Amino acid sequence: MFDKILKIRIPVLILLLVCSVQGKAQGNLPYVDDKPYHFGYSLGLNFMDFAVVPANIKNDVTVTAVSPGFSVGAISDMRLGRYFNLRFTPTLMLSERTLTYYKDYDKVQVLSVPLYLPIYIKYSSERKDNYRPYILAGGGLWMDWGRNKERPVVLKTFDGMLEAGIGCNLYFSFFKLSPELKFAIGLNNVITPTSMREGAVFGETDVISKLTTRMITLSFNIE
Repeated sequence: MFDKILKIRIPVLILLLVCSVQGKAQGNLPYVDDKPYHFGYSLGLNFMDFAVVPANIKNDVTVTAVSPGFSVGAISDMRLGRYFNLRFTPTLMLSERTLTYYKDYDKVQVLSVPLYLPIYIKYSSERKDNYRPYILAGGGLWMDWGRNKERPVVLKTFDGMLEAGIGCNLYFSFFKLSPELKFAIGLNNVITPTSMREGAVFGETDVISKLTTRMITLSFNIE
């Protein structure tokens, strides 16, 4: 009788042990990436800069200070396959850049409050325990709500952005945290010439031929 009980219990114990090991190998939230759709939010820091093209051969203006700004966004993610996802992450940002003019060392603060509407393709590697690195690329529409016509330098409201980045999914018991670093460049000249500004006089804008946005974003996604 004892031998029969032992013969039954040993396979059961082995099966339970194997299941336990598999569960630990899969890590936290083993099926979270299999969902067709999921949502989350993002908090981060942005570092905006300008690429400056002067209006003459003398470089009369440069960007001398880039202050860190804040970003908050929402995440919508659609699973395309085992390794690919389509993501839409509308993000509101706040940032400030400083232009310095060599002629009189005058400094002009340029405030930006853009609503950024990017779409990304995300490629993830195979998951290893509770880690899964990924890369992503995309771009979107940029709408600057901080435009002030009374400032010496006025930026255009709309711009297009191209962006690429890297990140890593970290799986916890109840959520997924993803530190993410992205690099973005603006596609359009965002400077508004003095001649196009009502009531404006010759000034800071006239020595600038072209301003394009450059940006680095460090964000923490919670999904």
